[in-house]
Parts: sequence; C-alpha cells; structure tokens
Amino acid sequence: MNLIKLRGMLEQFYIEDIGDGDLSSESLFPEELIGCLEIKAKQEGIFCGAHVVREGLAVIDPTIEVKLDVGDGEAIAAGDRIAVANGPIISLLKSERVILNLLQRMSGIATETHQMVRKLEGTSARVCDTRKTMPGLRMLDKYAVRTGGGVNHRRGLFDAVMLKDNHIAFAGGSIKAAVETVRAAVGQTVKIEVEIENPEQLKEAIAAEADIIMFDNCSPETIRDWIGLVPESITTEASGNITAENIRQFAETGVDFISLGIITHSVHALDFSAAVTIVEKWRNPHVILE
Repeated sequence: MNLIKLRGMLEQFYIEDIGDGDLSSESLFPEELIGCLEIKAKQEGIFCGAHVVREGLAVIDPTIEVKLDVGDGEAIAAGDRIAVANGPIISLLKSERVILNLLQRMSGIATETHQMVRKLEGTSARVCDTRKTMPGLRMLDKYAVRTGGGVNHRRGLFDAVMLKDNHIAFAGGSIKAAVETVRAAVGQTVKIEVEIENPEQLKEAIAAEADIIMFDNCSPETIRDWIGLVPESITTEASGNITAENIRQFAETGVDFISLGIITHSVHALDFSAAVTIVEKWRNPHVILE
C-alpha cells in the first residue's frame, strides 16, 4: 500500500464530502468537545482497511488517537469492534462516512476473494483480479484482493502487455508478428500475455513464446484438452464466464491462474457501523449518533 498515494486519495474524498465545511457538526458542537468513535462489524467476513482507518483519521486531524482491534485479512463476526478513536468530535464526524464507505467496499472484496480462494483448495490454481475495478480506487481494490488471499493481475496498461483480438488483427492476424513487434518495443523485462480462443491461436502463441497464455471464454473441457500442449515455461490463465459455481471445474484443468472480474466489479459491500459518543473528561460516554 502506497501511503503517500492513499493520503492524496483521502484528501480528494474529503474535499468531495466536506466541501467548505460540515454544516451539521460545526453548527452544533464546540471545537474543544472530545468524542469517541467506535467502528463495529455488522456482518461476518474478512476485514480490510486498517490503513484507511489510520490515515483517514490522521488526514482530518493528526491529534486523533486510534486503536485498531483487527488487522487486515482477519476474520470478523457481526458485533466485533474493529477500531476505536478519541479526538475532537467534529473531526470524528467529518471522517466517519468516507472511512466507512472504503472499509465496506474493501472488506467486501476481501471476503469475496477469500470465498473464491477456498473453492480452489487442493488445486494449484490461484485467484487473480482484472482491470475491472472502480476508477480511482484501483490501488485499494487490488490491495483488498491480496488481503483476501488472491493475487494481482497487471495494475494497468503500463506494467504488462496483453494482446487481444484488436491488437492481433492490426498485426495482420498474426500472433507471432504481434508478439515480436511488442517485445522489440517494450524490452525483455515486460511480460507478454496473449488471449486465445481456438487451437490455431494456441499453437501460434506457443510458437511465439508468449509469457502467458489466457484461455479466453473457453470451457473447462476445452482447456483440459488444450493445456497439455503448453510447455511449463509458459504460464496459463483462464478467464471469462467463471462463477463461484464453476470455478472449481476451471481450477481442476491445471491452469495456473483464474482471473475474475466479479470480485471487484460486482462486489457486495460488507456492512459496518460507526457510533460517536461525547466523552466528558474521558468518563461516562453517552451515544449521540449512530
């Protein structure tokens, strides 16, 4: 996690939400009033977002004291306390919604990824993500996938090559020509992946010595028939039409990776709550907002 980048992201999120000020809290509470913020889980799952809690509160007010009860990747149950923070109540109220929104998305992704990973137990396949992330949140989405036990695919168009139909068509329909042209341009340190959909493309990608071959929208039966042709030096990946119900079938074909857009583009947020209390000389708190 790049904390410098995270702080910049959080600043933008707060600018969007707070604007020129929190009209509700700043109108009601004196600046010196101290509060206590408790974040609790309302569902079971895998927690993700410890950095968001720490940095999110620090960006708003570095005087806030934070204690996390749960670490990233830990299993949580409904009712578990995730974190507690003490500081100016106006600052706590300004920060809680942005922090909760991110925790819910990230923990939802981590939980979904964890569930998929468990379905692959006993196989050599690994779950990986795609570029189907929320714009502006890719770093957090991909961090959540790792937290859930998955691995990251390329982070963008800049760190690896993936040759699809359009690229190959521009190279005259030749996978060999496309791979050779790209390899000459990007150098030997950048991996090249090729999507294939039929036996002819598979053989051509093997001959071109692609680093990774993706079986795109192929059935488990088809992959099982073709994968024996791929040398061990080439990594294999399955993608397309893969669900929680059939992922095990794809894993049992022998592919190295299974890429899933569903773990990020259709995530179900994990529910959390935040309760803020007034603290009178650090004693006798009473709930004012939940």
